[in-house]
Amino acid sequence: MSVQFYLFGNGFNDGDIFSDEGPGFFSGLGSFFVGAPPLFTFFFSAILLMIISVVLYSIIKGVTTYTRNNAAERLSERARVLTKRTEVSGGSGNSRAYTNYYLTFEFEDGRRTEFEVRAEEYGLLVEGDEGTLTHQGTRYLGFERMGSSLRS
Repeated sequence: MSVQFYLFGNGFNDGDIFSDEGPGFFSGLGSFFVGAPPLFTFFFSAILLMIISVVLYSIIKGVTTYTRNNAAERLSERARVLTKRTEVSGGSGNSRAYTNYYLTFEFEDGRRTEFEVRAEEYGLLVEGDEGTLTHQGTRYLGFERMGSSLRS
């Protein structure tokens, strides 16, 4: 027993593009594509597939990062706040502006890592602060300031 799957509807290969016949992905679009030029249907399908691909890529990347961070060891290391930066997006016209806050830490061995932090953490820390950074993979968990220096 073979099961046929039609992406564009039952009559796609017969020249009856996007008809309501059969169980196709676009078959519910009905008369929207009836009489449409083939070039239009091709570009519409290509753009739709690109959008779906980008959304799937973003979801897979997010789940992968989340899983990798959960599997990583929770570390507490001596570090110094090296730099602070913000990234503002949106805000044109009547839309809301969003701000992301980042801190770059330098460890005793010279490694540098940037973490996205909450606004409260960003405001409490100053470049040059030294202390213990707690993180799990690329996930920032906290920073406890200390008064002693890292290097002589």
